[in-house]
Amino acid sequence: MNNPQTIDVLIVGAGPSGSALAIDLVRRGLDVRIVDRSPHTFDGSRAKGIQPRSLEVLEDLGALDDVLAGGDLYPKLGLHAGPLGVPWKMFPHKETTPDVPYPNTWLIPQFRTDRALHARLSELGREVEFNKELTELTQDEDTVLAKVVGAAGVEEIVARYAVGADGGSSAVRKQLDIGFAGTTDESDRVLIVDASVSGLARNRWHMWPGLGGKLIAACPLPDSDMFQWMIRLTPDEKPPQEIGAIIDRIHSHTRNRHIQLHEIHWKSVFRPNIRLAEHYGRGRVFLVGDAAHVHTPAGAQGLNTGMQDGYNLGWKLGQVLAGADPALLGTYEAERQPIAAGVLGLSTEKWGGIAKLDPSSMKRGKDEQQLALTYFGGPLAPADGTGTGTLHVGDRAPDARLLGADGAETRLFNLFQGPHFSAIAYGPGAARDLDLLDWPMTGAQLKRLTVGPATGDGRALSDHGNTLRSAYGLTGDTLLLIRPDGYIGHIAIRDFLTTTQAAVRAMTPQTRTRTMSQLSQPSHAYPGSGAIE
Repeated sequence: MNNPQTIDVLIVGAGPSGSALAIDLVRRGLDVRIVDRSPHTFDGSRAKGIQPRSLEVLEDLGALDDVLAGGDLYPKLGLHAGPLGVPWKMFPHKETTPDVPYPNTWLIPQFRTDRALHARLSELGREVEFNKELTELTQDEDTVLAKVVGAAGVEEIVARYAVGADGGSSAVRKQLDIGFAGTTDESDRVLIVDASVSGLARNRWHMWPGLGGKLIAACPLPDSDMFQWMIRLTPDEKPPQEIGAIIDRIHSHTRNRHIQLHEIHWKSVFRPNIRLAEHYGRGRVFLVGDAAHVHTPAGAQGLNTGMQDGYNLGWKLGQVLAGADPALLGTYEAERQPIAAGVLGLSTEKWGGIAKLDPSSMKRGKDEQQLALTYFGGPLAPADGTGTGTLHVGDRAPDARLLGADGAETRLFNLFQGPHFSAIAYGPGAARDLDLLDWPMTGAQLKRLTVGPATGDGRALSDHGNTLRSAYGLTGDTLLLIRPDGYIGHIAIRDFLTTTQAAVRAMTPQTRTRTMSQLSQPSHAYPGSGAIE
């Protein structure tokens, strides 16, 4: 335990939030460790809905293919009233468009999402360190000291920053003494069971509602014989434990004795915990995911919000470690806490509506998909900033289909993919100033994209179908700066260079810079630095 090597970031908790953050940090060239007190990867279905915005995040992180392979579109609901089953479209299935490549919520059990993220992390050369539990956390002006207990005993880990991604009962949050305001309804409990099932059609998410909020639901888990069962318990009911007792409970409510459970793979009792951390960090330690906010399961919001916490925090940690003003890390709470507060309200309303048998509470749409979430009005997206016909600073940057100089079609998201910033110059005036834009030699790179007539240098892209112009609401020369997390960092429709350079300063290290004319000179900078084309 003497003089341990200092790493860049320690992540405590290897669920979707912590794993997504670890992937983002490792691809930035940072020295990262991720520990989890569990003996192995989580093996339950729990959070099973991946929203369209999270699918975009997973694509950028390189884990999307595994997630798509392990899931499917949600089936229609099958609402049962006695012997009758009424189909109900819970999710409006939409077609892909140039600006929204993944328009539908994806059904996948959480254990497959976790494994997809861990596999991607392994590809990048890092492994989750299981069976290591945090016992103590202290910090000074420069580092964080964590003590973890594992099979080999107590280990001290020294890191420049630490992140708690360790769930609603977060040890990190408790070590920081951060309040977790909200409520837990001990009388409202749901038994969740993953079981192999026969005697039940797999083309429906079955629901048997009852008076007083009584409910049993069974959702088929893709590529398996399993269903996730949700059995809402009465206030004084003891949760059935053995498979026979669970089957009897299902039969007594559904009146369908054809249903048989053959093997239970995982079960848990859920209580609606509705809480929000008073702060998203303290000093050099931050909170993401359920450590910062916990939700009801209605609307599939918790996992998605948590994963996007990590996606927001990752690039900011990378920039500050490369020399950006540490004030950039203060924007993490300022941007993400209001998002979680709004999502808590949405999921709580949906959960209450289900208890009242309100059909609208079973509908899912734009609000749940998280494509319209925005940081507009926040510290990096002032409300007095310039906008376009459709977008503000702080909004999600849409996808588009463009033609390269070789005539091959490419997606804008393919060009965004990676840990860099992107700048889009639409029109010749914006393109000239983009060439003159200074960019730091340390921290995240800048990818410069010119959209317009071919310039002869192989950099020009063509908006042949006007998909960029339409999605971004462009009416003339425009220079757009896209953050590494896919949100718009700046919009300039005049004074391209001056206004964009000011926006850049708030998000990058203030070191010696390079313009396009200097890119041919060699750079010996921090991993992932400089500018790319």
